[in-house]
Amino acid sequence: MTTTTRTSPPGAAPRRPRGGRGRGAGALVVPALALMGAAVLLPLFLSFLRSVTEPSPGLSNYAALLTDGVTLTIFSRTVLVAAAVTLATLVIGYPYAYLMTRVGGTARLLMVAAVLVPFWTSMTARNFAWLILEQREGPIDRALQTIGIDGAVLLGSAWGVGLAMTQVMLPFMVLPLYSAMSGIDRKLLLAAQGLGSRPLTAFRRVFLPLSRGGMISGGILVFALSSGFYVTPAILGSPQQSMVAQLLAQRTNQLLDFAAAGALGTVVLVFTLLLVSLAGRFGGSATALGGAVQAKGGR
Repeated sequence: MTTTTRTSPPGAAPRRPRGGRGRGAGALVVPALALMGAAVLLPLFLSFLRSVTEPSPGLSNYAALLTDGVTLTIFSRTVLVAAAVTLATLVIGYPYAYLMTRVGGTARLLMVAAVLVPFWTSMTARNFAWLILEQREGPIDRALQTIGIDGAVLLGSAWGVGLAMTQVMLPFMVLPLYSAMSGIDRKLLLAAQGLGSRPLTAFRRVFLPLSRGGMISGGILVFALSSGFYVTPAILGSPQQSMVAQLLAQRTNQLLDFAAAGALGTVVLVFTLLLVSLAGRFGGSATALGGAVQAKGGR
């Protein structure tokens, strides 16, 4: 009877017992899950529970949302502003991201730094800077007066809020677009041109469809984040042009109507989760993070 001894190839790492490492890694996640459950999930559950039990058990608070004209107006305004911000960031961010794929490493790092500057600046400082820019007789108002446009008041309007939100949301569009565009093989464009297509036609039929995933994921991310903005509308907007986050704050802090606020918050949360799930399906969050890492690496 002979016995065989298995030897590992030179330089190979020694094998470890299966199962132990996985159980140890799983145990490390327990404190984080407990903290998330206590700080996030439990308050959300209590808010939802209050929305279906007060002032009486049922869905009366959710039915009131569908019949309250003020709430529907504010919700539709929020959706329109978020859609406008998404479109504006796409129009600005697409050529910027495309240029990032065409320049050298040093220029690309500078362009990425310009995109990420908003993350290094306080949100409050940026909003007060826009407050100075958009106020009456401010720089924007004077610039519009020089071209014959007088009386265009941005401060306190949805247009002013959308303009400031576009500047804040631009990185969330540029990074997914850059990540999608950087993975497109340029030889496909050359092949299309070699087959007789004009450069613009090759871009429209080859490059644009291949970058559609970045546009969709970036658009969903920007739209979802813009729908929940509070600081920018609170500083640059007005009560007549309020958005959903301001309505939630008013019902919670001023009216103390926690049940109605819980119902509205639940609707907004479900709406946002649907958008985030779509972003995950199209690779939204992974694309954004991958774009940031690749850009910082100067690919």
